[in-house]
Amino acid sequence: MKFRAEIDIMPLKALLDPQGKAVTQSMKNIHLSEITNVRVGKHISLEIEAPDKKTAESKVDEACKKLLANQIMESYVFELSEL
Repeated sequence: MKFRAEIDIMPLKALLDPQGKAVTQSMKNIHLSEITNVRVGKHISLEIEAPDKKTAESKVDEACKKLLANQIMESYVFELSEL
């Protein structure tokens, strides 16, 4: 079976997000000061071949832990759908 994973990786809330802070400050410059506390992360989309959904979830979780997310500084969530 083939699955698609949509993964969102964000900086941990307890950590400073310099990119998010810069974007928040820039909102004032373009007259959007009502937008605050911007956090910038990344979105990853991938396809995986697996015998079942549980195995696919396990493999995506492993990929996030070992390569895609730095767990010291980032958290991740993902959704898996069958293709």
